[in-house]
Amino acid sequence: MFSKILVANRGEIAVRVIRTCQELGIRTVAVYSEADATALHTVLADEAVLIGPPPPTESYLRGDRIVEVALETRCDAVHPGYGFLSENTDFAEAVEAAGLVFIGPPPAAIRAMGDKVTARALMAEAGVPVVPGYEGEGSLDDFLAAARDLGYPVLVKAAAGGGGKGMRVVEREADLPAAIETARREAQGAFGDPRVYLEKYLPRPRHVEFQVLADQHGNVVHLFERECSVQRRHQKIIEETPSPLLDDDLRQRMGEAAVAAARAVGYVNAGTVEFLVDEERHFYFLEMNTRLQVEHPITELVVGVDLVKAQINVAAGKPLPFSQADLHQRGHAIECRVYAEDPANNFLPATGRVLRAVEPVGPWVRVDAGVTTGDTVTHHYDPMIAKLIVWGEHRLDALRKMAWALDHYIVLGVTTNIPFLQDIVRHETFRRGEVTTDFVERHFADWRLPDEPVPDEVLIAAALADLFEATASINANGGAPTGSGDPFSPWNQADGFRVGQRV
Repeated sequence: MFSKILVANRGEIAVRVIRTCQELGIRTVAVYSEADATALHTVLADEAVLIGPPPPTESYLRGDRIVEVALETRCDAVHPGYGFLSENTDFAEAVEAAGLVFIGPPPAAIRAMGDKVTARALMAEAGVPVVPGYEGEGSLDDFLAAARDLGYPVLVKAAAGGGGKGMRVVEREADLPAAIETARREAQGAFGDPRVYLEKYLPRPRHVEFQVLADQHGNVVHLFERECSVQRRHQKIIEETPSPLLDDDLRQRMGEAAVAAARAVGYVNAGTVEFLVDEERHFYFLEMNTRLQVEHPITELVVGVDLVKAQINVAAGKPLPFSQADLHQRGHAIECRVYAEDPANNFLPATGRVLRAVEPVGPWVRVDAGVTTGDTVTHHYDPMIAKLIVWGEHRLDALRKMAWALDHYIVLGVTTNIPFLQDIVRHETFRRGEVTTDFVERHFADWRLPDEPVPDEVLIAAALADLFEATASINANGGAPTGSGDPFSPWNQADGFRVGQRV
């Protein structure tokens, strides 16, 4: 087993990995930018090393610097988390070239599945259903002819893309040339690769993914599905397992397809095979995420497997301790992503200092947080504050628990999407389990907070926050002036003691 692991990430996933390493007795090294000097992951790690200024291109995307730090601190392995360099083939190869272990799949698998056109071809060869499409690199006339054959609407997608970037829905032929040009520019800017391809657009599909796990000894299993159809701007915000859509037969067929997809690229470690399911319950390969997913905790709660621990064990060469027949789903789990953003303003990120964060505490309520009281949400990084996860004996139990947990999650200082999430989990369509990927657009396009007066409690909390932020230069009741030379004077502190004296 490894003695020390560098965690090449930040936020809640860095915290998540560090805590599992602590449980295993493995020392950790955190890397951080100047903006994250006091972030939670830097505090929890055994060592923390500054790697650059706040912009990700100068810090968390500096693969060369991260490998240097891993060697300087005598690490055995590197865990990339998700995002940043987690699916970067060059980084994975650099880690291995330095004599370190990359806790993730082989670089060849990352490369194969990172190119959507290559991935589609591999999946079709492996017998995994793919959405009808056109992967050629021909002229505009070729794209127009292919779109006519597929039938409108069609979807223009970036070959090296993800997260909704470089993606356009086209309803009629006259709009296709502009959509291709726009998608190419966006793909070039986001991924450095302007290639695009066409897929037949599936109206109102479900988004269902399967967690897979493979070791270095040829064993591959799936850990069942996650329903991810509640999305905004093609990005997931609520996930659950089991999926309300799947029956035993469809679950088995999709699980077998996910395992076949992993085997087709020689996959090792944890990954996710994503599918779209149409209104006739036909499923199609969408993409494979060659890393740990944001929503992995709901699988952990329902299946009873620590996926980060499994990743580390697999990377250390250990065989999987279970077979497919040993794995079962128990109960129901739901995850909500808590963001510092304004759902009433096109989900615009909300920056600022978190004056107070109070997480809900209760049986089978889990909070994976990367931001806590006193931390600052900046424009440099994803504005996710935490993931709120609950488990129930059945779906209705989990829904009730999630509604309660959201009601008891308090974040002051920045705008969050908590009220928006509260309305979603209480929406009748969601409660019936009938959501499709356009659920938010159809039911929440004009969502606004109710126009209600601010409660006295909120005003009091805000006033107290201002008071606690007051500088020590304020004198009261004849207290010693700031800078008087007495570092222990209570009048130099803007804390509860001083407030009590003033009152």
